[in-house]
Amino acid sequence: QVQLVESGGGLVQAGGSLRLSCAASTSTLSINAMGWYRQAPGKQRELVADISSGGNTNYADSVKGRFTISRDNAKNTVSLQMNSLKPEDTAVYYCNVDLYIAVAQAMGVPWRYWGQGTQVTVSS
Repeated sequence: QVQLVESGGGLVQAGGSLRLSCAASTSTLSINAMGWYRQAPGKQRELVADISSGGNTNYADSVKGRFTISRDNAKNTVSLQMNSLKPEDTAVYYCNVDLYIAVAQAMGVPWRYWGQGTQVTVSS
């Protein structure tokens, strides 16, 4: 099994910045994509940003130009730098790690994992 430990989050005023980090307890060679999702009250969980093992990134339209996702394969971590935060960014943010399917099958474990979630609150 893979454990994800998140850090960061908190309360910030609109226009401010926060940084989220997530560490995965598995070999880098096992990890395919890493990313961040968020879920606001009464809404479905949505993708914020993800990054492939090759470094290709993907962002939700609502955060493009404001958020930056990065990955440190040596430390098995993924981070999300959030700038110019808006009240509508308020949500619980979840770290996500996807293993390579073949690796997960060989290990006999699930291929998708989630962090415990960290609250981000942006006040107006």
